[in-house]
Amino acid sequence: MTGVMVWPDFIGRAVLAGTGLAWVAGPLGAFVVWQRMAYFGDTLAHASLLGITLSLAFEVHLSVGVVGVALTIAILLVYWQRQATLASDTLLGILSHTGLALGLITLSLIRKPSTDVLGYLYGDVLAVSNEDILWIYGGGSVALLLLLLIWRPLLSLTVHADLAAVEGVPVHRIRLLYVAILAFLVAIAVKIVGVLLVTSMLIIPAAAARRIAQAPGQLAVMASLLGMLAVWGGLIFSYYWDVPTGPAMVCGMALLFVLTTLLGKKVKY
Repeated sequence: MTGVMVWPDFIGRAVLAGTGLAWVAGPLGAFVVWQRMAYFGDTLAHASLLGITLSLAFEVHLSVGVVGVALTIAILLVYWQRQATLASDTLLGILSHTGLALGLITLSLIRKPSTDVLGYLYGDVLAVSNEDILWIYGGGSVALLLLLLIWRPLLSLTVHADLAAVEGVPVHRIRLLYVAILAFLVAIAVKIVGVLLVTSMLIIPAAAARRIAQAPGQLAVMASLLGMLAVWGGLIFSYYWDVPTGPAMVCGMALLFVLTTLLGKKVKY
């Protein structure tokens, strides 16, 4: 029909993928912000490069390698935190840079074309396949279901871990399950926004929602909605002005954060 704009199929897949990722990242990102775990997200993202290169080397699905490495990082972090020998930010720094270095070494040893690696570093939501969309919505539904099951104990230990332990909350198991869910999300998100931008999907929408939400549950929902809005805006801007899509999405999130900071109230939690 004349005058009706028809979007290319790859734009439709990009909208579905970005919307699904924002839907899952919002509630998980709320706890990242509450627990001041932004650097942990960066650590998982940097270490995921090792998972990518291992997947390419052994010719397995990308998500298998990334989830495996991310879970290993999460387990090591929780274990060393229990030993209380080093501060958490020091441990995260060690794990982050070691994982990144091992990923670069593995990449140099692969005797195969590695042109896809740059795409994983910077992301390409426009290249998302139907299989990727199934991973996002199927895996994302499982991740949110698990988060819902541990919501109350996770919220309790976020408020006061020692008090939660006294009340019978299995603090270390809940924390390990939560970081495992985060690791899975990172594996899903790597192909969409890339290793270098994945943490922004967790942090910025939740930080923006924190300025205007009135309760924890409301924050989780609003973080998802703001993330979706940024994804849609970034895709439109990228399509019409021919700029990189992943960075355009992140800039959209940053703009929403600025707006909610100007219009929102003082953070209470």
